[in-house]
Amino acid sequence: MDLEKLKEEIKVDEGVIYEIYNDHLGYKTCGVGHLCRATDPENELEVGDPVSVERVDELFAKDLDVTIDECRKLYEFFDDLPEDAQRIIANMMFNLGRPRLSKFRKMYEAVMDANWIEAAIQMEDSKWARQVPNRAERLCERMRNVA
Repeated sequence: MDLEKLKEEIKVDEGVIYEIYNDHLGYKTCGVGHLCRATDPENELEVGDPVSVERVDELFAKDLDVTIDECRKLYEFFDDLPEDAQRIIANMMFNLGRPRLSKFRKMYEAVMDANWIEAAIQMEDSKWARQVPNRAERLCERMRNVA
């Protein structure tokens, strides 16, 4: 999978913010949608405090590694999927995390059957698609065209 392409796609969807901010649920976040954990030094910072470019890049690289590992755990044949399907699933994994993406059971079955149109339908028919409509619309359209 072209990781540079995936990085750029996720940056477009998540945005890149070089300071501490609260996400839409009120959680302390920074960089490329990085949820600050109790073990992160950024967790001690206040909303509006700056975060360096180097630190944002470091957090994003770690978050991408976790994302790809989680994709491989959820989809046993992840590396054998078409390139675009891999990037779509990884984008969703980055956004949702494995606990929530694993609930897309019908999408999972459609992907395993290489039924890209059904996978897109299942993506569209979700709370996620209503929460992030622009992102979902782009990813669903790409999923329909994976063939």
